Order: sequence, then structure tokens, then C-alpha cells
Amino acid sequence: MKKYIFGNMKMNMTLKDIEIYIEKFLPLVSASRNEVAIFPSFVNLMFAKQKLTASKVLLGAQNVYSEPYGAYTGEVSAEMLKAVGVSYVIIGHSERRKLFLEKNDAINTKIKQSLGQGLKVVLCVGETKYERQSKKFKQVLEREISEALRGLYENELKNIIIAYEPIWSIGTGKLPTQKEVEQVSGIIRNEIKQEYSETASKNIKILYGGSINSQNAKTFSSIPGINGLLVGGASLVAEEFAKIANV
Repeated sequence: MKKYIFGNMKMNMTLKDIEIYIEKFLPLVSASRNEVAIFPSFVNLMFAKQKLTASKVLLGAQNVYSEPYGAYTGEVSAEMLKAVGVSYVIIGHSERRKLFLEKNDAINTKIKQSLGQGLKVVLCVGETKYERQSKKFKQVLEREISEALRGLYENELKNIIIAYEPIWSIGTGKLPTQKEVEQVSGIIRNEIKQEYSETASKNIKILYGGSINSQNAKTFSSIPGINGLLVGGASLVAEEFAKIANV
């Protein structure tokens, strides 16, 4: 069954770096049966799209602004991303929530802007170490999903993927158990069922992200209820990410 394998490159790689990366990466994933996408920085998007044009690998953006246009210095709109060939956009990543104080209402607006321009959304949700240890993670996940998807119709969910990224695992090497990830998948699907329908719950795509590498990718991508992986640091090495993309 097809998996969704996405590489979030964060604030890494110059134009020359991404050129070398893509030239190495594409031959290694040419036979992949999965849907593979890379998410380079804004300044590399147009060039990356040119290099990816003849391949099956899709292009994603790491963020988007909540307004369509205007006096918002330094921001990038959904229309701009669509115009340079972006297919997916990550919204609500924990680093955006923590470092840039993004709230669920802004995330909701970003999702609506992105869907309105025909972009597909990767909505990130996840709990802190404290929220996990204090058994509050279920309420956190339900609230993040409910508020992020507020006002959306069920048919719009076909263009939304939910990525579960436990904040305490990102970049730390600490991994949840397979049972914990399966439990969270159940929580997410139940919340979608409560908000929409059982059909929507079954159809929603869920990714796992957090300290993924080529050694554990197959294990985590095979957890019941999980449809793929959102990869951080390991996506920066073409050979390593290719192994993940081919699981």
C-alpha cells in the first residue's frame, strides 16, 4: 500500500546544496511506490521545482501566511506557493507554534487559505513532554484538531493529512512506543469521527514524525492507522532519505 513520505528540510541548504541533493536523490527513488515530497526553504522552491519536473517527487513548502496579500513584510501567500509549483504545505509545526507563537485560530486561517488555492495541507499536531506525562495529551490533540479544522467541510478533508509529531521526540532521538503511536492514531481518527463522520475517520491520512531514520522508518510506517512519515533531520542526506522513501 502506498505510503506518504515527506521530508521537512527546515532552514538548511543553499541553492547549490539543493541542486546536488536532488541530483543524488531522484535516481534513488525513481522506483518508489510511495508518494514522496521534499519541503525545502522558500528561497529554494522555484529552483527545486525545475529540478523535480520530470520526476514523481512532489514539492512542499514549510509554511504559509494567513492572508492572501498585503503589507506583511517577509511573508509568503498560498497563491505565491501555488504559482511556483508547490503541492503541499506544512501548517502548525511545533516549531512554528513554539518559536513564533502560532495559535490554532491562525493555523485554521492558514489551512483555509491553502485549500482555497488548491494546495494540500499537512497539519501538525503533538504534545509536549509535560502533557504526555500528565496524561493531558488526548485533550491537547483533540483541541488542536478541532480548532484547526473549524469551519471546514468534510469533502475538504481529502486534501488534508494530519502529522502526529510528539514534541518531546522531535530531534531528540527519543521515540514513542509503537503502541503509543497506534493509540494516538485512534485518538485522531475518533476526533475526526466526532467532528465529521466514520467515513471521514477511516479516510483521513495520518503521518508519524519525530526522530525517524532509515533504521526505524519501516517499523513506524507499518503501525496500524499510520499512512506514512514526516521526516526531519534524516531528510537532509539524500541517501538516507531515499532509504526511508523506499520503505
